[in-house]
Amino acid sequence: MSNLKINNVDVVELKEKYNTPLYVYDENKLINNINNFKNNFVSNQFETEIIFASKSFNVKEMLRLTKELGIGVDCVSMGELYTAMKVDYDCKKIYMHGNNKSIDELQMCINNNVNIVVDNLDELETIIALANNKLVNIYIRLNVGVDAHTHKYIVTSHIDSKFGVIYNSEDYLEMMKLIDKNANINFEGFHAHIGSQIFDLDAFKAEITKLVGYCKDFTKPLSLDLGGGFAVLYTKEDKPVAFDVVSKILINHLESAILENDVKLKKVSIEPGRSIVAEAGYTLYTIGFIKQTPNRLYYFIDGGMTDNIRPALYQAKYNCDVATKIDEEKINKVCIAGKCCESGDIIIEDVMLPNAHTGDLLVTYTTGAYGYSMSSNYNKALTPAVVFIKDGQSRLVVKRQTYEELLEREI
Repeated sequence: MSNLKINNVDVVELKEKYNTPLYVYDENKLINNINNFKNNFVSNQFETEIIFASKSFNVKEMLRLTKELGIGVDCVSMGELYTAMKVDYDCKKIYMHGNNKSIDELQMCINNNVNIVVDNLDELETIIALANNKLVNIYIRLNVGVDAHTHKYIVTSHIDSKFGVIYNSEDYLEMMKLIDKNANINFEGFHAHIGSQIFDLDAFKAEITKLVGYCKDFTKPLSLDLGGGFAVLYTKEDKPVAFDVVSKILINHLESAILENDVKLKKVSIEPGRSIVAEAGYTLYTIGFIKQTPNRLYYFIDGGMTDNIRPALYQAKYNCDVATKIDEEKINKVCIAGKCCESGDIIIEDVMLPNAHTGDLLVTYTTGAYGYSMSSNYNKALTPAVVFIKDGQSRLVVKRQTYEELLEREI
């Protein structure tokens, strides 16, 4: 009988040192994934930039890492922006997104020279009113109408999406008039994002074709931000394209499109988030009670939908192992259920696993994106700790929440 090791650290050692549930990140994988994009998303025809989509995993240590590796960061809330600024991120490399930014969020961006991705006409009017003649760098988010075939909750570019404006629509034309009239609004270019967990690269090619085509209407070279959404491996049914291949395909299509349309681009950015952090992350649980019903065998874990809401929210699929019996034969069809008081608190519906006992450890794979970010205190559950492992050495980067901290804001 042998135990799983994550970057050469035994899971039992992690359990003894940090307890469970526990978010574990292989820091070497994080670094390799970032460098993979940096080294392959390059062109000699325009500048390129990698921007980390921090909503996938926004904690100080992760942003310190992305800052150290020289990439940008995008934020979608004041909390994410505040976290980036607390680690002294270069504000010129911060991009603020959102369809309904507050006055405080916009003012914070303006005061600190943060790039703003403008979602709609009302927002642009608000920025102009707040700017007070201060120079503001903006991108306009476009809804390019490319229908990426993902879950309906994570498709962001269908015709009636809440995100972005349609090119040459009335609102878009009014936005361009306002930009022309206000010299302190520096229009950098366009942003688009067509969805998440996208396997079909033709969707990205269609997005690029549309965006580059729009650039023909401008005399100055524009910058384009293609967003993210690159697929990762959750289960054996997934067939994602390797990130270096994705990067080169995008670059090749961009270079062909600018040649075909006879335009020049200033800069092209992509925003990998999930594709940087997901497969570098693991969640470690302790198995509690085991229950056999007439039709189902349950392994209950000491976490659940409070540390991974994605299966309940949009039927996300995961793979797992009994981490303390990693080499044993998988003879049982098992349902992995959490401890929340909800029938829908199921992490994995059916998975083949070996016989397990109370106290065994279970690991779920590819949980580095949106596990910690979407965690909650439902049922007054505590938020788990987060650990990074680099070169076989683990370190705590987020402390486990305590019951005192759980109640500290209650009067």
